[in-house]
Amino acid sequence: MTETRHADTDVREAGTEAPEARRAPGEAGGRPLGLGPLGWLRWGWRQLTTMRTALILLFLVALGAVPGSVLPQRGQAPEKVVRYLDEHKTLGPWLDKLSMFDVFAAPWFAAIYILLFVSLAGCVVPRAGKHYRSMRARPPAAPRNLGRLPQSATFETDAAPEDVLAGAREALRGRRFRVDVSGGAASAEKGYLGETGNLLFHLALLALLFALGLGNLFGYRGNVLLTEGKTFANSLSQYDQFTPGRAFSDGELAPFTVTLDDFKAEYEPDGEKRGQATEFNAKIHYRKSPDGEDRAYDLQINHPLKVGGAKVYLLGHGYAPVFTVKDAKGNVAFQDSVPFLAMEPRNLTSEGVIKAPDAEPDQLAFYAILWPTAMASEDQKQIVSAFPAPLRPVVTITAFKGDIGLDSGTPQSVYRLEGIGKTLQPVKGGQKLLEPGETFTLPGGAGSVTFDGLREYATLSVNHDPGRIPALIAAVLAVLGVATSFMVRRRRVWVRASAGKGGRTVVEVGGLTLGSPTSEFDDIVTALRGPSPDSDQPGETGETGEASETSETGEASETGETGEAEPGVETDEPGETEPGAASGASEPDADRDSGPATEPKE
Repeated sequence: MTETRHADTDVREAGTEAPEARRAPGEAGGRPLGLGPLGWLRWGWRQLTTMRTALILLFLVALGAVPGSVLPQRGQAPEKVVRYLDEHKTLGPWLDKLSMFDVFAAPWFAAIYILLFVSLAGCVVPRAGKHYRSMRARPPAAPRNLGRLPQSATFETDAAPEDVLAGAREALRGRRFRVDVSGGAASAEKGYLGETGNLLFHLALLALLFALGLGNLFGYRGNVLLTEGKTFANSLSQYDQFTPGRAFSDGELAPFTVTLDDFKAEYEPDGEKRGQATEFNAKIHYRKSPDGEDRAYDLQINHPLKVGGAKVYLLGHGYAPVFTVKDAKGNVAFQDSVPFLAMEPRNLTSEGVIKAPDAEPDQLAFYAILWPTAMASEDQKQIVSAFPAPLRPVVTITAFKGDIGLDSGTPQSVYRLEGIGKTLQPVKGGQKLLEPGETFTLPGGAGSVTFDGLREYATLSVNHDPGRIPALIAAVLAVLGVATSFMVRRRRVWVRASAGKGGRTVVEVGGLTLGSPTSEFDDIVTALRGPSPDSDQPGETGETGEASETSETGEASETGETGEAEPGVETDEPGETEPGAASGASEPDADRDSGPATEPKE
């Protein structure tokens, strides 16, 4: 510190410090003031809009989505989240604080997503403007030494230099090059479509992110179980599970209705695949509005119904036995179909509960197991289902009476009985095996239950995603863009014509291709040379008027001596050999505006 002060004092005493009027704007007393707030913002913006940062953010988005696929999410399965928290008393609360059970709605995930969007926009949009200006700029001027380029050729002709350049202009324009002739040379360029495809891919990626965000904001997704003969109306109260978008409003639900008329499932009857489903077909009719026309539709897997801006998918199916429950007074306390959940998916052994809260004097409830095709097990001790189709449906009934608990206002699952052994007691001798049409009268005159028959149900998924079509278009454009960027490469060709010895014109041709060289350069050289008048007289040398060519493309070159291929090199001085690789010492003409010799491609 002391030495620094002494040095500053010595500078001021020596009179070598810069006057105030000649100091830089960011300098006071000979010391820089630093970046400042605006400078730091500019630096942060430049760091954010680099492709490196965009790739890091894209990796973070993929990494952040991993917990959403491993841990249960509240939007899809809230009951599994509750179960996980109950089973993990220590880890569960910490994960909940980090929003691991609601990853895609977490603030940190939204921050990464938004930063990725801004980073890509800040990186791609300026590149698009620069690419547009580059496309409209004149082709770059010819390098001083065309022989140093990866592809080059030299030959002589009797045509005047002006005629050679005019012919080069026509030949290159015929191959869709942009051509500019000045300073005794023709400059041509094409292949901007490759960079256009690269930019199209990144812009489509931006559009895809925007479309996904649009769908998550304004879309919704819901599941509903629909039994044969029943109707579903598109309202919140009709859904069994509903996941709205962040900006979703109830008024956005289209007023359509769907009625399940019949459901049929086909299964393999024999062989190793016996019991495997081969076809699901739900015959429905729907209305787009309450006063609309009824329309029939066959709803199948991967053939959704499009109605009201949403898609209705067929997810699965099951059985819904029909029961009639009468209380002790002989009054009908319950009569309806009850959906059962499959206990094992192969043969669809299912379980369900029947609740009759209106029964008097005691409320009645039943736990039942359904076997679609009932038969005895191998040990003859229990019943099993031999086939998923309802060939011989049988249910076992276990009866309970007491208080079901619905009057307390606490919500209950329709697939479980609450309070067994407490408020709900089993009926002694209240177990029975029933086939369709049979009635079981409960002991003590508590009531009766009748197995009326068997219906099937279908589980439907209603999905409304306003960003689906934009996302599809963006995905198609992204594929086209990346394919174009790989198939089309930037190509540049220069032709210089100058007077040579003996009144002839020396023509130099150079080519530069982004990536490996192509055969197009040789075709251009052949077109520029034109037909040789002495091509039918072998054995003559280039001094008789036949053009001689020196090529560094790695392919055969013509010398006019014997017609055999002989590689050659171009030199500036006798005895000095120029390397075949392109040199960075090329100098374009200084009297015109030219594009860059090469353009980096990210």
